[in-house]
Amino acid sequence: MTPATMTRLAQRIGFDGYDSLRDLHAVALRRAEPQTFTVKAGEQVDRQKKDGDRALAETMLMRVAAQMQELTAAISLERLEKAAHTLSAAQRIYCVGMRSSYAIAWQFHYILSMIGGRSTLLDGPGGTGIDLTGRIAEGDVLLAVSVAPYTKATVDLARLATSRGAALIAVTDSEVSPLARIVRDVVPVPTDTASFLHTMAPAFAIAEILGALVAGHAGDAALAALKQFDGGAKELGIHIQPQRKRKMDTP
Repeated sequence: MTPATMTRLAQRIGFDGYDSLRDLHAVALRRAEPQTFTVKAGEQVDRQKKDGDRALAETMLMRVAAQMQELTAAISLERLEKAAHTLSAAQRIYCVGMRSSYAIAWQFHYILSMIGGRSTLLDGPGGTGIDLTGRIAEGDVLLAVSVAPYTKATVDLARLATSRGAALIAVTDSEVSPLARIVRDVVPVPTDTASFLHTMAPAFAIAEILGALVAGHAGDAALAALKQFDGGAKELGIHIQPQRKRKMDTP
């Protein structure tokens, strides 16, 4: 194909131009190469021996800071806003994330559990959490979190949810990840780091932002639920309460 033809093709499928499509293809090819934790750990050890602990820690923190800044881009904010409205319109919200992604799904579910009972975490003892997927139906939303190396069970659950007519919010590390191939609307999160294990810090931020946006959409209903939550926590003595200072007796 001629360059002009490739440019028209890229624009036809939603890209600004051929360069954007080529860059995405390059990312997909890199992700197709085996990236084992062992190989990455070897690279980290070599860097740590050469530059020292402080340098590695600084590199990791600076990269996370840069990644957080990336999330403030207009396209990222637009995706967050769209995802929040999809979640707010759902009859029920199901959350799934496995291995390093589990904490992200749990954090989002925990936030929603404070403002109502629409959220279900697909987790349970003995693997029973997967049984709850039988309830997913049209009008529901599945928030699925998975980054490379992708967990097959999460992708399978996402396919099942969409086949039942549910909407899918995919928090993942690439627009060509297995989750992104199921649904066009994704919330990409960067994960690269100097450590042997990918960073989940940006994904945590996304979960907390989505939870806050959904709570804001709920308005008075969220406030009422939070009042009940606070009352229950106080009654059960869950949180340490500050001790009131006693007034000193005056002579």
